[in-house]
Amino acid sequence: MEKKKLPPGIRQRANGRYEGRIKHNYRSYSVYADTITETKKKLAELKYRLEHGTFVEKSKITLDEWFSTWMEEYKKNSVKKGTYYNYWKYYNSMVKDRLGNQRLSDIRGEHIQRFYNSLTEKNYAQSSIKIVSAILNGCFKQAEINGIIEKNPVKLAILPKKGERIKKEAMTKEQQQVFMRYAEDSYLYNLFAVMLRTGLRSGEIRGLKFSDIDKSKGVLHIVRTLKYIEGIGYFEDTPKTKTSKRDIPLTEDVLHYLEAQKRYWNFNIETFGRYLFCNEKGEPLSRDRLQAEINRIVLRAKNDGIELGHITPHIFRHTFATRAIEAGMQPQILKTILGHSSLSMTMDLYSHVLPDVKSEEMQKISCAF
Repeated sequence: MEKKKLPPGIRQRANGRYEGRIKHNYRSYSVYADTITETKKKLAELKYRLEHGTFVEKSKITLDEWFSTWMEEYKKNSVKKGTYYNYWKYYNSMVKDRLGNQRLSDIRGEHIQRFYNSLTEKNYAQSSIKIVSAILNGCFKQAEINGIIEKNPVKLAILPKKGERIKKEAMTKEQQQVFMRYAEDSYLYNLFAVMLRTGLRSGEIRGLKFSDIDKSKGVLHIVRTLKYIEGIGYFEDTPKTKTSKRDIPLTEDVLHYLEAQKRYWNFNIETFGRYLFCNEKGEPLSRDRLQAEINRIVLRAKNDGIELGHITPHIFRHTFATRAIEAGMQPQILKTILGHSSLSMTMDLYSHVLPDVKSEEMQKISCAF
């Protein structure tokens, strides 16, 4: 039987696959594919990359080099600014020293698995390992699409078993009253009062401006979050998720504390786009400074023999949600106020409050029988 005539530069190997060869600057380069059409396409792509100086030999490119290319070419203009820098932060702190110098084509599933296991042994949070896994999966997936590797090794590894979730405890009514009493002399007193009444995230409340207070509509517009990146400084990003950009109804007491904050410092808070909650110089309030002030208040109470436990800005958010459910707020409404992306997230986080609420609701109808 007469052999099929092949295009110039393409031959069929013993295993049935096709090899395409091209010469550039006196060097030979090859591509491989299952069909003639696919081989011709890969040859054309290879020729283009060689002529435009974008070709990197598969056998030599490292994870560090490919990750940098992936971030600059595929992620920089497709994700939020904060997400982009977070990708780099996670990569540099958790991946670079362990896998960065390895050739991309040499990294196999067992290497990724060993990497996960080493992170677990060093007590990295399961949530952090999961984020790193998602980042690496996207990075290797693109390398596979581009033909740099044959198979994505991340898919061959198994994430460590999820440990028992540590519940973030909300403050009790008594604890929040004690905290606010000891915070009366704090320059962040109004911030704490607003957080307890709105459930705003730390970056959201630190990024508030006076222009976000809409008295005519009676709402507080949540349109940004304040972030800080080492070497970059402070910058404004869009809220965490699509549903995080929201309007929160203004109650009289929330408006009272916001107005009080406007007059707290001796400068005009409405000028130069200053943030409503800032330091004495009108500069952005850092996450660390907020936590330090909370710690100072907790320590003062402890010195008086009152134990409040470890309190973070996020505990205020949990406390607001707990009080809201206790007061009878419907989970669907709470979801929109908190800016959760799904109702299941709200229910999962605050399901511990619901048994007591259900019991109270059942008591209300007991008289009907």
